[in-house]
Amino acid sequence: MQAIKKRDVQVFPLEAETRVMRSRTWDRLKFEIEYALQRGTTANTYLIEGTQNALIDPPGESFTEIFLAALQKRFDPKQIDYVILGHVNPNRGVTIKALLEMSPGITFICSNPGAIALRGILPDLDLKINVIRGEESLDLGEGHHLKFILTPTPRWPDSLCTYDPKTKILYTDKFFGAHICGDQVFDEGSTIFNEDRRYYFDCLMAPHARQVETALDKFSEFEPKFYAPGHGPLVRYGMIDLTKDYQKWSQQEREREATVTLLYASAYGNTAALAQAIAHGITKAGVSVESINCEFAEPAEIQAAVEKADGFIIGSPTLGGHAPTQIQTALGIVLSTAAKTKLAGVFGSFGWSGEAVDLLEGKLKDAGYRLGFETIRVKFKPTDATLQMCEEAGTDFAQSLKRAKKVRPIRQAVGESQAARTEQAVGRILGSLCVMTTKKGDAESAMLASWVSQATFNPPGFTVAVAKDRAIESMTHIGDKLVLNILAEGRQIRKHFMKSFAPGENRFADVETTEANNGCAILSGALAYLECTVQNRMECGDHWLVYAVAEDGKVLQSDGVTAVHHRKSGSYY
Repeated sequence: MQAIKKRDVQVFPLEAETRVMRSRTWDRLKFEIEYALQRGTTANTYLIEGTQNALIDPPGESFTEIFLAALQKRFDPKQIDYVILGHVNPNRGVTIKALLEMSPGITFICSNPGAIALRGILPDLDLKINVIRGEESLDLGEGHHLKFILTPTPRWPDSLCTYDPKTKILYTDKFFGAHICGDQVFDEGSTIFNEDRRYYFDCLMAPHARQVETALDKFSEFEPKFYAPGHGPLVRYGMIDLTKDYQKWSQQEREREATVTLLYASAYGNTAALAQAIAHGITKAGVSVESINCEFAEPAEIQAAVEKADGFIIGSPTLGGHAPTQIQTALGIVLSTAAKTKLAGVFGSFGWSGEAVDLLEGKLKDAGYRLGFETIRVKFKPTDATLQMCEEAGTDFAQSLKRAKKVRPIRQAVGESQAARTEQAVGRILGSLCVMTTKKGDAESAMLASWVSQATFNPPGFTVAVAKDRAIESMTHIGDKLVLNILAEGRQIRKHFMKSFAPGENRFADVETTEANNGCAILSGALAYLECTVQNRMECGDHWLVYAVAEDGKVLQSDGVTAVHHRKSGSYY
């Protein structure tokens, strides 16, 4: 196994008196779904040197030591006048405290929720904070007259973006980012980042589509030369296309025919990670999500969201044996507002006990609500397998809503239209019947696949179509490993993988397997198998077309016959 590079800080000049310091890690920082592609990330910090000096978004504590060392080689930290915080995370506290020890006179620039969070992180320090509430600006001298843009979302209610009219740089914090680490500072050949940027949007922005559209409207008032996000490459060459993509993707989320309201609070970030995974599963299935952090939402906002939604999910940490006051308030609104016919869900994390989750589940069941998935209880920090289970639960929830609303159009009888005749003809395209298996960390999955076709001779490669709402889809990104198990005629293995699996259920129970070199499962009863790496993906309607290259393989039954899937229509499986 190739050794992972050490963390470092890449420093690069951008425009007049402005440079970026990219704290880089090539491994995954934390167990959250947004990092699931496991391509590392960068924490981008920006330094503007005018008559006064400003540091934008210092990194978290995992980079504190190497960041400060790199900063001191190039700039005297005592000369920092302002630290601008696009959002406030608890893990930034160590770096901020170290900066204050070097320059006690620092003034922090942040939104009002950011100021509250910052004082909570450093309660023993007398902090100088300039709270941005609207149209405030900051003149650093030398033409750097910074303008601030409030861009709150439920996940980051303190979000603050910054525009420098001298350099025409728009510092976008969480917007337009990507969790990918590399040597490129800018996005030359921008299309190579398409998958990472789309995945980042789907994980972090899709549940907040309404707020994203509001932020885009505010950004349109400026004429930036490029975007300077908090993570990943800076966006210059693909700026216009990425802006249009954000607009398109947000509009698609807002136009979904079914909507889920996801209410939560999070003490240490664990419940928020669960909420994020559930939301991702819901959006994968073609249902929109309105995520609401109850710590920062007004009761009227919660009530309006619950009233218009087709279903709701509520999650809570347990603090001192109770649910936070904000969750108790939200629960009261739900019980008095939501029709009993609406599908419900409950989740939460806890340290030593889970009374808050039990309270939510009990109150909803007693009120007559039907739960769309088995209540999710997570002790301490979620693992990869836990997040995969949460995503699957969200997908199941969304599919139940779609069935209830009859979102899918009713097919016409055969022969009634040209469309029906076309579907019949498409259905005569045959594919070999296979089981695709994957593993990532401690999460694994499997899928019965029949839309499989050899695509290349050299290298030996094939394509497989994966529906967007399949659980395995999140484990078929570029670089992911899989095994394609080609089935022989016979129904035993096929029958096992045709059934529906509950979220987190072991796909391989009662099935004999061995482990491939890439860690995925080989079905001992298969006709043959191929060990593969995903090389490319293409979005095609309601499916992703995944291209994988075979690196190893073996025929297990030399006299067997490949199983083939016969269909009568091309409009369903």
